[in-house]
Amino acid sequence: MKRRFSDEQILGMIKEYEAGVKAQELCRKYGISDATFYIYGCLSRCKVSSVLI
Repeated sequence: MKRRFSDEQILGMIKEYEAGVKAQELCRKYGISDATFYIYGCLSRCKVSSVLI
C-alpha cells in the first residue's frame, strides 16, 4: 500500500501540533481526517520511542 505522507512529513505535522497549532487546522491544511491525525500521533510516538531505545 502506498502511503500519502512520508515519515518525515508525519513527524512534521506532529511537531506543528506540539507547537500549538490546533489539530482541526492541521487536518484541514493537509487534507486528512481527525482519525488519521490521531493514528499518525500514535505512530510517531512509537517511532520516536523505538529510536530512543
